[in-house]
Amino acid sequence: MMESNTATMGNLPRGIGICTTIPDILYLPELVFGGLVWILVACTLVVPANPQAWVMFVSLFCFSMTFIWMVLFFCGMHNNRGSWAAADLAYHAIAAFFYLSASVALAKVTLEIKETIPLNSRNYKLDISAVVFSYVATLLYFIHTIFSAIRWKSF
Repeated sequence: MMESNTATMGNLPRGIGICTTIPDILYLPELVFGGLVWILVACTLVVPANPQAWVMFVSLFCFSMTFIWMVLFFCGMHNNRGSWAAADLAYHAIAAFFYLSASVALAKVTLEIKETIPLNSRNYKLDISAVVFSYVATLLYFIHTIFSAIRWKSF
């Protein structure tokens, strides 16, 4: 089965093909989990503002860029060039690194506010959910990076 996947790895998908090939099938889960992080952090009380602002920047930036990237692949703007495979690898590596840094900052802030607010408060539950979804988004971007590297090497 891996042999059949690697045979198509040298081609960049277009159209509905982005929903059937690895790593491009990960665009939708990245959008869903990134959007959840964005929404959950936006719903919480922003204290302290600086780490939460970084999390908001990362989630909005990655959500927007992933959507644009997915649309570009869907429209076939890449013309099956190896430079697009390299750009896909670079973008997802940067996104994974940004999400990891945002996830760590969000987890730190959530642990710190644990001392000041009741554990059953709405803000604390939203922050915990945002931390979990942020780490899931980090994992998705990291997996996408690995498969993008494999695809890039096949060009």
